[in-house]
Amino acid sequence: MKRDLYEILCQWKKDKNRRPLLVRGARQVGKTFLVNEFGRREFDSLITLNFEKNPEYKEIFNSLEPRNILEKITLFTGKRVEPGKTLIFFDEVQDCASAIMALRYFYEEMQLLHIIAAGSLVEFTLESENFRMPVGRIQYVYLFPMSFGEFIEATGEKKLRNHICDHKKLQALPEALHVKLNEYIRKYFILGGMPAVVREYCETGDVIACQRIQRAIIDTYQDDFAKYSRKLKHRYLNKIYNAVPKMVGQKFVYAHVDNTIKSRELKEALELLEMAGVVRKVKRTSGAGLPLEAGVKEAFLKVLFLDVGLLHSVNGIYADTVRAEDFTVLFNGAVAEQFVGQELLAYQNPYSKPLLYYWAREAKNSNAELDYIIQKEGKIIPIEVKSGSIGRMKSMHMFMEKYQVQQGIKISQAPYDSGNKIISLPLYSLEGFMRK
Repeated sequence: MKRDLYEILCQWKKDKNRRPLLVRGARQVGKTFLVNEFGRREFDSLITLNFEKNPEYKEIFNSLEPRNILEKITLFTGKRVEPGKTLIFFDEVQDCASAIMALRYFYEEMQLLHIIAAGSLVEFTLESENFRMPVGRIQYVYLFPMSFGEFIEATGEKKLRNHICDHKKLQALPEALHVKLNEYIRKYFILGGMPAVVREYCETGDVIACQRIQRAIIDTYQDDFAKYSRKLKHRYLNKIYNAVPKMVGQKFVYAHVDNTIKSRELKEALELLEMAGVVRKVKRTSGAGLPLEAGVKEAFLKVLFLDVGLLHSVNGIYADTVRAEDFTVLFNGAVAEQFVGQELLAYQNPYSKPLLYYWAREAKNSNAELDYIIQKEGKIIPIEVKSGSIGRMKSMHMFMEKYQVQQGIKISQAPYDSGNKIISLPLYSLEGFMRK
């Protein structure tokens, strides 16, 4: 299955000023598969060092001198390293902090080499107190579950994906195609974008088997808690992990998770799960100007789960989505908001740490909230995920008037409509909007 990040890797390969690459992302979003596929297709040889499967590889990095390291790699693997022709892949690199530190010296002394590192829990190594980060010597890229565009391309609909990325064609989209795309949205809501699930569906079409894989992934994340619970009790991690899927789309309140546990403990658990990539914070911002981060109010936040399909599995709402006529009201709007958040993350600059924001005003008898606020081409664009007419969008109109914003976006399953200042985008058209 083709991933969009593959093209980024190809660009990196050709860049004469490239740095060693560290692919970051949650477990099972496809990091290992992507890099191995890239190595096999684009290089004469691929050398993979998996530090989880083969702990003995850690001995290679007792010295951080690049030539000594390459000599040991050849002795351990029996493969010769040819600069420019060999891709070296450090997998599960969080288990060998020295390998990450060695990347600095490869950048400084052997720039012709192509080296990629990846690890599901690498953030914990980067944040550890005794780790010396090679600042400025490593390039990061971020990988997420498969986007909706990647999903429909995997099902054999590459031409359809290209078609809906062109807004001129989107404006004249036949009703039959609009209906077809909304059914793909329904399918994606249920299956999500975890590569193992999508692969199973594409190969067998067995939805029950896909649901079993989703459940196994959810259990795997809980099994991982032991790997970073030295700092925290399992109980707190489990509390947050089980609460987030039920609180998507809502203001996240620690007391609603468990009012018998101090918010400080639960806050630390949430931060650890975000580091692992299992959940993603959506920060509340004033929206008064750019950068959006400058207006963040730290005391307020919402939280997304990793994947919309896993959200269905945890909450047991498959049947609701199968029957739904309006996707934006599913699970009190949480499913559509989760989907839009995932899409916004997937189509951000892959070289930058992804961030999500929302806007809210809390006043007596006059509360208002917008699901997302993004920065695009130097402008602030408010986004609301909602059914119904544009005229009823009080929060959107309030925000646009207050900050003199010229364009707003309403996302629903209705067709594309750009007839006024608030553009109506169908759920399936976010890729075209974000990329163009």
